[in-house]
Amino acid sequence: MRLPQAPIPTYYNDLAGSLQEAWQLLSRGAVDRRSPIHTPAIATVALDGTPRVRIVVLRHIDPTARTLRFHTDKRANKIAEIERNPAVQVLCYDPSSKIQLRLLGRARVHHADDVAHQAFTRSQPQSQLCYRQSASPGSLGSEPTTLTDPAEHDGEQNFTAVVVQIDELEWLYLAAAGHRRARYTWSDGNLKSTWLAP
Repeated sequence: MRLPQAPIPTYYNDLAGSLQEAWQLLSRGAVDRRSPIHTPAIATVALDGTPRVRIVVLRHIDPTARTLRFHTDKRANKIAEIERNPAVQVLCYDPSSKIQLRLLGRARVHHADDVAHQAFTRSQPQSQLCYRQSASPGSLGSEPTTLTDPAEHDGEQNFTAVVVQIDELEWLYLAAAGHRRARYTWSDGNLKSTWLAP
């Protein structure tokens, strides 16, 4: 006996509709902490040339400007990696909609500027506390609590906002009726859209 298939969404065979759905998923992920898109993975190139991937929290998305933002400690390794090579890739997957998004772009680190200040002041107090730690992220310690004493500042001096300019978005929709995959690239403000073999 065959199980009933899920209804085909309106964007199934629609390049523009698929891109619109991608932006909607990303926008929802920036404001809904229960969304799996809220915690994407970001890949950078380490100083020794090896790949590094970690989870970040998506804090803001701007479809018109094609940017996303996450926050981190300026002492984290990924900051030095991005400053040396700003090329990054962001990976998101929403299991309920069966959609994977791969975003290729260039990251810019904002520290002690207006972008960082506004992002820090809008952060929750418990989020700000993370940046008050005296030890750098990844520091060695003999006990799990030895490196968590808050320093005598509000944390803003360690806070960075990282803004990624998205140059390419790859869409993958998994469906029993047949998968759909597309790539969207922007060059000089112009969008090129194409279907890809899944």
